[in-house]
Amino acid sequence: MMRLLLGLCIALFAAAVPAQDMAPDVLIKKISDEVIEIIKQDKDIRAGNQKKINELVDAKVLPHFNFSHMTALAVGRNWPKANAEQQKMLTSEFRNLLVRTYSSALTTYKNQVIELKPLRAAAGDTDVMVRTQVKQPGTEPVSIDYSMEKTPAGWKVYDVVVGGVSLVTNYRETFNAEIRDGGVDGLIKSLARKNSSLETQAGSKPK
Repeated sequence: MMRLLLGLCIALFAAAVPAQDMAPDVLIKKISDEVIEIIKQDKDIRAGNQKKINELVDAKVLPHFNFSHMTALAVGRNWPKANAEQQKMLTSEFRNLLVRTYSSALTTYKNQVIELKPLRAAAGDTDVMVRTQVKQPGTEPVSIDYSMEKTPAGWKVYDVVVGGVSLVTNYRETFNAEIRDGGVDGLIKSLARKNSSLETQAGSKPK
């Protein structure tokens, strides 16, 4: 699973370009190419320097996600049950969970190649799917597709489908179970505990 998420990491970093002016597939292609070069050239990231990886992810991944939309989709029918403060906390914890997962995946880069498929979208569309394949010698290609929506700040990802499995749908069943057993606050606490555990694990790894 971590290898699959690597493709997601690589393809969703921000770069010093006017992203709001780019078509979604052009944006993904440009960013993935540039970030692959960063990974290749940065020995600290390849060696697993967690602090540097986290800083890179925090600075470069987040601008390309609509985490509010992602969290609402993942929580599903229970989202309206959360008040504004709970929704804010859910979004923050879910974002942290995804970022920590991506940070861990970054160190597994092994010369994977990301290929984009032709974009199927009409002029004026504001909701599209950008389809890619992650290829690595000796393994089957892995499809990683991005549901993207156009916002005033440019194209944002609100779901990722890895090997045919939707990220937000995959979390929804677990989140619903957590809310059923402990309410919205129970889910918030569960996510916070998981993030704390991941942080501890990362801190125990050799620098």
